[in-house]
Amino acid sequence: MRDLKHLQYFEDLLQVANNPLIGQAQADGKICVTYPCENVPEPLLNLPGAFSVRLFAPNTGSTDIATYYMTNLLCETSRALLERAIEGGFNFADCVISPDGCTMMNRCVENMELLKTMGKDKPHFFWQYMEIPLKDDDNNLSLYKLQCKNHILDPLHEAYGLDISDAAIRQAVEEHNEVCRLIRQIGDFRKGEKPRITGYEFHVLDLATYVCPKYLIVDRLRETLEELKTREPDGKPWRARVVLVGSEADDSGLIKLIEEVGAFVCADRFCMGSLPGRDPIELNDSEDALTQVCRAYMHRCQCPRMMNMAKVYGRKQYVADIAKEYGADGVIYEQVKFCDPWAYERTLGSVMLRDDYGYPVLSVDRPYNISSSVGQMRTRVQAFVESIEIKKLQRGQKG
Repeated sequence: MRDLKHLQYFEDLLQVANNPLIGQAQADGKICVTYPCENVPEPLLNLPGAFSVRLFAPNTGSTDIATYYMTNLLCETSRALLERAIEGGFNFADCVISPDGCTMMNRCVENMELLKTMGKDKPHFFWQYMEIPLKDDDNNLSLYKLQCKNHILDPLHEAYGLDISDAAIRQAVEEHNEVCRLIRQIGDFRKGEKPRITGYEFHVLDLATYVCPKYLIVDRLRETLEELKTREPDGKPWRARVVLVGSEADDSGLIKLIEEVGAFVCADRFCMGSLPGRDPIELNDSEDALTQVCRAYMHRCQCPRMMNMAKVYGRKQYVADIAKEYGADGVIYEQVKFCDPWAYERTLGSVMLRDDYGYPVLSVDRPYNISSSVGQMRTRVQAFVESIEIKKLQRGQKG
C-alpha cells in the first residue's frame, strides 16, 4: 500500500518521551499533566489550559539503576519508567497523577518522587496518588469520584488555577471524544477482508493520541481518515488475523514483528490500545459530568485489577466479542515480564478463550522493549501462525 502521508511524522514523535509537541503546547501556555496508568480518567487531565501525556519509555536499554531501587522482580514497565525518570527524560512534566493500578507502578512513582526526578525549579509541581476501585458498583463510583476530585481536580485548580467546573469537564470530554471517534473510525478499516491500514500503522496513530497533546495532532488524524477512505489495500492476503490482548503495549515494534510473519493484528485489547481506551464518553444533561466520566471509566474498565466476578468473566467475553467483530482467527495474550495482574489474567484468559470460545491462543510474556527478544518472539508467533493455517486446512478437509 502507498505510505500514509503522516505516518513518518507520528513515528518520529514516538521516538522520545519528550516529543516536540509537548514543548509547543507548553509554549502555548498549557500545563503538562502526566500519568502512568489507564485508570486515571483522561478527559479530567485535559481541562482547558492543560494537556495529558501518558508516561512511556521508548527505546529503553539498560534498567540497572531502576533495578537497584526496585529489584529485578518488579515488572519491566515500572523499571523502564523509573530509569527514564532518573535519566531526566520526564522533566517536561508539570505534575504527576498516579492511581494504584498495581503495587509495582506505585513503587515506581514513589521512587520518582523520593529521588526528586521531576519538578525542579517548578514551584507549582505536585505529585498525587489515587485510590482506585476494585469493583464496579455504586459504592465504588462514589469513591472514584471523590478520588478524582481530591487528587485531580482540586490540585489542578489550586496549583495552576484551572477551571474545574462542570462546563469545563464537558468541554474536555467533547474534545476527547473527537479524537476517540477519529481513532475508532480509522481502526474500523482493519475489519475488512483486505484491510486498508496495518495493525502497526494503526498502533502508531493510536499511541500518539496518548503521549502527544491531542489538539496538535487532531488535524493530521482527520487527514489520515480521509486518506484511508480511498487507499487501495494490498492484494496479498494475510496468513492469519489475530487480536492482541494484554498489558501495556507502547512498543510498536511488537506489532511490527507479529505482522512481519504474516499475522495481521486486527484488534488491540491492550493497555494503551483503542479497545476500549478510545470509546467516546456520551454525556447527558441530567447528571453532572464528573459522575458520568467516572462511571464510564469504571464500567468499561478491562484492567485485571477489577476483581468482581462479572468483570473477571466479562473480560474474556469482551475479547471473544472483539475477535468475532474483527474477524480474528486467533488471540495472542501478551504480558510484560513480571506483571503480576496480567500474569493471572493471561493464564485464565488463554484457557477460557481456547476451551470456552474455541479460539487458538498464543500465551507469551515479553520484555518491555521487544528488540531485546526478537528472535524468540518471532519463532513463537511463526509457530502460532502455522498452527492456525493447519487448523484451517483441517477444517477444509473435513468440510
